[in-house]
Amino acid sequence: MPRIRIISILLIFGGTVFGWLGALHAVYTLLDPRSPRRLLDGDPSVAHAMANSALRLSGGRTDMWRAWIGFNFSHSLGLLLVAALALWAGFRIKMLPVGIIMPALTLIGCAYEVLALLYWFRFPAIGVAVGTGCFAAAWLLSLR
Repeated sequence: MPRIRIISILLIFGGTVFGWLGALHAVYTLLDPRSPRRLLDGDPSVAHAMANSALRLSGGRTDMWRAWIGFNFSHSLGLLLVAALALWAGFRIKMLPVGIIMPALTLIGCAYEVLALLYWFRFPAIGVAVGTGCFAAAWLLSLR
């Protein structure tokens, strides 16, 4: 199999992993505003306390619950944008500025992996590691 094809497959697979993580997170976020069960523990008092805690940065115009939902949506959007860039790169591999796209994807993936290891849990950390590993392998193959 030609090296360019392997690079393309790695980018598409890594992008697909990031896309699934982002889409699943977005769906969980969409389902949680009225009956939080996915992004919080099972204690309903946590969501209630968040909804009754004004966010100082907003001058009292929003609460921690609304900020939490917004942070989760923006996080999902970030993952979906990484996925879109990787998929676009994988399908347009012959027309790319390889020296920019693949290092960028790898560095972004590494940043997400650090976040996953520090703040998240095992499933997203594994998924991000797999996707980032694909980006890094594609980048290394492109250097030959």
